[in-house]
Amino acid sequence: MDIEQEFTAKLSDFGLAKMGPEGEDTHVTTRVMGTHGYAAPEYVQTGHLTMKSDVYSFGVVLLELLTGRRAMEHVRGRSAHAEQTIKLVDWTRPYLASSRRLRCIMDVKLAGHYSVKGARAVAHLAVLCTSAQPRDRPSMAAVVEALERLEGFKDMAVSVGIWPSAPVAGRNALSAKFRAEMKGAGVGVGAVSGRRKCASAKLA
Repeated sequence: MDIEQEFTAKLSDFGLAKMGPEGEDTHVTTRVMGTHGYAAPEYVQTGHLTMKSDVYSFGVVLLELLTGRRAMEHVRGRSAHAEQTIKLVDWTRPYLASSRRLRCIMDVKLAGHYSVKGARAVAHLAVLCTSAQPRDRPSMAAVVEALERLEGFKDMAVSVGIWPSAPVAGRNALSAKFRAEMKGAGVGVGAVSGRRKCASAKLA
């Protein structure tokens, strides 16, 4: 499944690995296919396609579900013609280690109506799925098993004090934060530090 610009689910190309050999064998394509932001780094670099490539793509989908944002975010720079493209995987990684940081990137449309434990578990699963090394990613069977264990959580963020009663960081505010953090740089140490300060200030 894929999510289009308006977050409508539709069939896509995450099953590309099924065209190749099964198991740990690899398949080499003559050209890289797939959607930007979802393709695993080793596939983009070498054309080697495995089942773990699909696991990476699913990890990106998990991040989209948590944040309500696209896999590739286009952000305007200082001038009207300057535009940067930021990968959701890179931007979210510093926030996924703790629930306190995680709340800063949760989809504001949820308004705190999500399980804190469940969100933390999904964030951890997304980190594993989007590991840079294919061998560090879980199998899809393990992913499904982990997700099935999340049913029934009732610790809603809005009721346990994790979510502010009147969140002020909407989609436009987050885009402004993107511009402030990423101007003239990739995802570096300075950008990460700026991200944390800005996010905590907006959602404290």
